[in-house]
Amino acid sequence: MRIAVSGSSGLIGSALVGSLRADRHDVLRLVRREASAPDEVRWDPGKGYVDAGRLDGCDAVVHLAGAGIADRRWTENYKRVLRDSRVLGTAAVADAVASLDRPPSVFVCGSAIGYYGDTGDRRVDETAPPGRGFLADLCQEWEAATNAAEEAGVRTVHARTGLVVSRKGGAWGRLFPIFRAGLGGRLGNGRQYWSFISLHDHIAALRHLIDTESLAGPVNLTGPEPLTNREVTAAMGRVLHRPTPFPVPAAALRAALGGFAEDVIGSQRVVPRKLLDSGFAFAFPGIEEALRAALRG
Repeated sequence: MRIAVSGSSGLIGSALVGSLRADRHDVLRLVRREASAPDEVRWDPGKGYVDAGRLDGCDAVVHLAGAGIADRRWTENYKRVLRDSRVLGTAAVADAVASLDRPPSVFVCGSAIGYYGDTGDRRVDETAPPGRGFLADLCQEWEAATNAAEEAGVRTVHARTGLVVSRKGGAWGRLFPIFRAGLGGRLGNGRQYWSFISLHDHIAALRHLIDTESLAGPVNLTGPEPLTNREVTAAMGRVLHRPTPFPVPAAALRAALGGFAEDVIGSQRVVPRKLLDSGFAFAFPGIEEALRAALRG
């Protein structure tokens, strides 16, 4: 297959490109500078520009680009960066896909389980309504920005991603060094649910979305059984053979992270109903399996 990928330098994008190329698929990477290699396609999300001609004839387009949710404190300025990088970038790629004489058969666009807001102890799947708060509102705008591709008849999938377990980046990339130093502990009261997924399973799930014609609309990319932060913390201690004595007070998280703290402290008990119903099999469904896989990879 010929597959175009945006966000190819990020944690998930780089792993997806490597997986696809290992199976001899032809991958094009969207880059924000002038294209300098045969596998590069120029785009400028801020200006709404994509070199659409280079995408003509692709079998799939996977759009993963966006500023890091956990990279900085959520100031009003950074909230604007988060929104623009997702909504404007997604609209640009969707418009390019819709304009093609030979459009792809599928457009997979990144999203997040932040769509559901704080779900407390309630298990939610793709049928649940959107929640409240900045991230829930952002996810709704982000997903709506794919409208042009959907209206052009392209199967469009919103990959609502949970917490990806990897030592190479993302939230877990920050957690591993802290826990290895023996400084890890629960966040807040530890009763909030974390919907996690191993990096290996996340990449396999993205490829499953590309290949499975029956999947469209929102699909949760999370492991089959969310756990509380207290349970995750205990598993980190067991796998890394370290104590976990230092709980982080909720007030300290709010001071350090700003608005993002509410999503760390908040609870999201999200299950991947569509993935499971479509026959997807997790390689590392449990937290200890996912942690050990991350340490190996």
